[in-house]
Amino acid sequence: MLKNIAISQVLDRIRFENPWWTSGSIDSYFSEMPRRAYYKSFCKLASETSINRAIVLMGPRRVGKTVLLYHFVQNIIDSGFNPKRILFITVENPIYIKISLEELVMNGKIATGSANNPEDRWYIIFDEIQYLKDWDIHLKSLVESYRDIKFIVSGSAAAALQYKSKESGAGRFTDFMLPPITFYEFIEMQGLNHIVQPTQLPWGENQVNFYTAADIKYLNKLFLDYINHGGYPEAIFSETIRNNPQRFIRSDVVDKVLLRDLPSLYGISDVQQLNSLFTTIAYNTANEFSLDTLSKQSAIPKNTIKKYLEYLEAAFLIKTIKRVDHSGKRFLRDNFFKIYLTNPSLRAALFSPIEATDEDMGQMTETAIYAQWLHRLNFTPWYARWNNGEVDMVGISAKNLQALWSLEIKWTNRYVSKPQELKSLIKFCKENSLSKALITTISLQKVIIYDNIELNFIPASSYAYTIGANTMMES
Repeated sequence: MLKNIAISQVLDRIRFENPWWTSGSIDSYFSEMPRRAYYKSFCKLASETSINRAIVLMGPRRVGKTVLLYHFVQNIIDSGFNPKRILFITVENPIYIKISLEELVMNGKIATGSANNPEDRWYIIFDEIQYLKDWDIHLKSLVESYRDIKFIVSGSAAAALQYKSKESGAGRFTDFMLPPITFYEFIEMQGLNHIVQPTQLPWGENQVNFYTAADIKYLNKLFLDYINHGGYPEAIFSETIRNNPQRFIRSDVVDKVLLRDLPSLYGISDVQQLNSLFTTIAYNTANEFSLDTLSKQSAIPKNTIKKYLEYLEAAFLIKTIKRVDHSGKRFLRDNFFKIYLTNPSLRAALFSPIEATDEDMGQMTETAIYAQWLHRLNFTPWYARWNNGEVDMVGISAKNLQALWSLEIKWTNRYVSKPQELKSLIKFCKENSLSKALITTISLQKVIIYDNIELNFIPASSYAYTIGANTMMES
């Protein structure tokens, strides 16, 4: 049982976290921040009260989950909802240690003076829920017990949250993933959408809105900025963070995940081993790996590496991509795979920003483009690899496992004048009866027919923007 002084401190803290009880609005610090492109879809989902389900907002650190929650609070206040019926609690605050979710609900009602008020329609938000042991069991109980309360929780340990959400919250939780910022959002949040224009280009089975820029040099400059620091909302608007990503992003994102989140969630004892593996992967993002080569290079047993890869993917730091052969067929054993950072700016945070002329720009372009596709939760990307050839990305039909399209990701204009050098891409198209293919460039856009294959060349920055824009239109 809490002592009276402790209860009073808890109530004061709750009042501090809910300034709209007296002001009628969220703090200006949050209200002035630009809204993520996911804002409308999240508000629509979280505002739904006819279905008795809690919303589980998940995603990696520093992508704007807490800010999105505050923007949602303002949204429902603006819709006419009583501000004193909106409770926001940051669970990781030490003052709430050993207090159950139900006790926090009761204390919240006491803090606002509504403990015995018959008006029971509430929105209750628990931020960073993963720090509460058995949160899923407690939340499910709350959802079933308080049908007039809409519960919304958030957390940074994406897969751990998702696993518990599915196991304990079946029929009671709805997941919402907030990924790192797309290049499209990076442009939109700075009010620069006017620099690109849509253009129709037939692709796959449909006409797709592709986007091009009148000033491709300017768009490429923004693309480089995005690669170096654009994955996090704060970095876009803070020159201090952009000038020192190693200090702010590494310590706030990478170190906390590797040194605190993953060890506490999975009982990892050798954090230096995990850190070393992740550093190797980050430096070699977009490269092909195998458990054997990683084990030999790091002197870590293969089974341990396999677990570490699962943990790093659970934290939404990396994404492993499986391969197919030249005919689009999966290998019986997944001995080889590619690994990509889910956020290209993690590499700059760990090492240093790159320039457009650097040798690493090719692999970072590939990483950035894969990062755009990873926002499509129902899409599984593949790459093709065989003895003497490779195609960077292919689309495979989920229905019949046939190859639908192919993409070669380049940071060069070379192949526009030398399409005959795209031997692997041509071979893959012919093997899979594909009449067209897409190739990214630095700045050129052109269509060339070579060996009866329609080769569509488009700047990599335009393509990255296109994927993000179409993803948001379809969500």
